Amino acid sequence: MPIYAAPWYAPTVRAVHALLRLRGPGRGRRKGYRGPGIFFAIRVNVNAQTAPLAEGLVRDLTRIVGADGVITDPARLLVYECDALTQYRFLPRAVVLPRDTREVAAVVAGLAAREIPFVPRGAGTGLSGGALAGADAVIVATTRMNRILELDPANRRAVVQPGVANARLSQAALPHGLYYAPDPSSQPACSIGGNVAENSGGPHCLKYGVTSRYVTGLTVVLPDGELMRLGGMAGEAQGYDLVGLFVGSEGTFGIAAEIEVRLLPLPEAVETLLAIFGDLEDAGRAVTEIMAAGLLPAALEIIDQETIRAVEASVFAAGYPTDAAAALVVEFDGLAAGLGRDADLASEICRREGAREVRRAADDREREALWRGRKKAFGAMGRISPDLLVQDATVPRTKLPEVLGRIRRIAETYGLTVANVFHAGDGNLHPNILFDRRDAELVARVHRASREIMAACVEAGGTITGEHGVGLDKRDYMGLIYKREVIEAMRAVRSVFDARGLCNPGKVLPSESSGATAADLAASRASTASVSRGAAGVVASEASTGPQLSFEI
Repeated sequence: MPIYAAPWYAPTVRAVHALLRLRGPGRGRRKGYRGPGIFFAIRVNVNAQTAPLAEGLVRDLTRIVGADGVITDPARLLVYECDALTQYRFLPRAVVLPRDTREVAAVVAGLAAREIPFVPRGAGTGLSGGALAGADAVIVATTRMNRILELDPANRRAVVQPGVANARLSQAALPHGLYYAPDPSSQPACSIGGNVAENSGGPHCLKYGVTSRYVTGLTVVLPDGELMRLGGMAGEAQGYDLVGLFVGSEGTFGIAAEIEVRLLPLPEAVETLLAIFGDLEDAGRAVTEIMAAGLLPAALEIIDQETIRAVEASVFAAGYPTDAAAALVVEFDGLAAGLGRDADLASEICRREGAREVRRAADDREREALWRGRKKAFGAMGRISPDLLVQDATVPRTKLPEVLGRIRRIAETYGLTVANVFHAGDGNLHPNILFDRRDAELVARVHRASREIMAACVEAGGTITGEHGVGLDKRDYMGLIYKREVIEAMRAVRSVFDARGLCNPGKVLPSESSGATAADLAASRASTASVSRGAAGVVASEASTGPQLSFEI
């Protein structure tokens, strides 16, 4: 079976085709190639067990969105079999690409009338398996819904379609002295609709908060095709905060077809520091001390030695010393008065906690250089290994040194390479386990280590996800942080929006017969994992209890 490669963020056929020409068949990277992107193996399997849509339905969908808006060819559907978390792969029955709200409503109504489940999908940059279709589902992709419908500088607001790229909105607002604050690291590619679904954060959410803080209104298409308007600049007319309920629902309540957001004025001044440490845990302690000193940075970001070396060996080289154990980016923004003093104090704290060097940007060019290693970290990971499992747990800041030490020991126990890239200011960890999915024994160790890392974070008072969402990947960990009664309450809320279970089935909530508990994870550390490969990719099953990494509709 031929093996091809695609970058982790590739949402389009064009990107895959370009990479096929670049790499060609085979396992090896072209000699001397140093281009960007995390490269993963994609197995071409045109015989996936998906039943084709009835010809009559295909004709109906084509009448709604046009012939170029319905994809049924298995080779083209391959682009949509996974998101950026490539462990899970499911070929959809079809992909439909509407252009506006009316088309979304008509498509969803047509699928609902035939009891066909569907999955909303944005740019495909998600890291939780949340935008995957099971064998019976159709993907409704919003990539062609990429218009900024209204830009209102006087009221500092905008209305966009869900397919608008995050960074593009800030670019459009820049001439008016405004910007859109949520800034996921994938912001050049990720869509605002996807950000709404996941309630995404980013490096600057430490000061500015996550997506829900900026979404003021939504026009949503419910799972039966009905249109509903939620919120607006004046807020909900009365009753419950339905906008707040919808944001972060991970595509399980419906599709956000139009999104109204709040914009912010550009900060008057910015101060950016890069502190270099000889010990990762010292960098974690510096973060705790900066916050304990009463400072409020816009961002506090850490990358470790594995990540630094990957970045410096790539086209993204940022001038970080490769013998450093960690690099900490500290950024302050706001009024110019007093900002320099904040940066001085943060620099002093970093040195006191063991930083051997603290760099300070003198202008925008130097600021961009200091950020480059952090911003391009994921793009450089492909130099270390072909596959990557990204975790997303969040722990209290004061627990960072302890948890980082535990992650290091878990990696040593299982003989794994873990590269840490994380939003240190709010304790949102991203331990990236690097591996090769063709090695079954290695994959088994990866999944066992991943569960132990998750358990360590929960035991430290943390939670299972900070911004990537639960999706498919973490749904069976919900029992670690919620009692069964709470999960059932969530299930009841979901049924209000989607009584028939047609919208993004199999995501977020565990099946009624599954769901890990803290005791399960403790027991699983000693269990023996077996790994099998099926049509959907790698599936890990436990000999005893614990999370089952298989997909259920």
